Amino acid sequence: MRFLLPISAFCALASIGTLASPAHAALETGAHAPDFTAQASMGGHQFSYHLAEALKSGPVVLYFYPAAFTKGCTIEAHDFAEAIPQFKEMGATVIGISMDPIDKLTQFSVSECRSAFPVAADPSGTVTNAYKAKMPAKHLASRTSYVIAPDGHIVLSYASMSPDEHVERTLAAVKALKAGH
Repeated sequence: MRFLLPISAFCALASIGTLASPAHAALETGAHAPDFTAQASMGGHQFSYHLAEALKSGPVVLYFYPAAFTKGCTIEAHDFAEAIPQFKEMGATVIGISMDPIDKLTQFSVSECRSAFPVAADPSGTVTNAYKAKMPAKHLASRTSYVIAPDGHIVLSYASMSPDEHVERTLAAVKALKAGH
C-alpha cells in the first residue's frame, strides 16, 4: 500500500525542510582555493580579476550570490559595502561572484555594491562549480562565502541562503587570521 501526501502537504513539508536545514559549502576549511580569472566590475568599470594577484595583497573574502538585484543579494551587497572599511583595516579584500552577465554586474557594482568592492561575472558557471557553490538543477550560484588566506588555503567556508551572517562570519574569520589563530 502506498501512502500519498496531498500536494499541498508535500509542498509544506518540503518548504519546512528547506528552511530548517542550512546549506553547506562543499569546499571545506583547509582546502586549497581554486585559482581563477574572471571579468569583474567595480564602480562601473570593468576589468580582469585574478585571485592569485589579489592574494598577494592579503586575504580575500570571496562570496557567491544567486542573482544581482534580488532582495537577498541586494541586502548582502549593502552589508559587504558597509563593512569594507573594516576588511581594509585588516588587509583583506572582498569580491562577489554570480552567474549574471558582466553588463548587469556593472550596474550592480555601482548601485548595490556602492562602488566599494568588485563583483565578477561567471555566466558559464566555471568558477562557481570549482568552488562547489552552484545550486543543483539551477543556473544560479548558492549563497556561499569563503575567506582565503594569502597562501591560498580556505580558512572559512560558510553557506546559507540567508544573507544575514555572511559579513559577520567573514569579518570574524579575517580577524582570527590576522591575529594568527
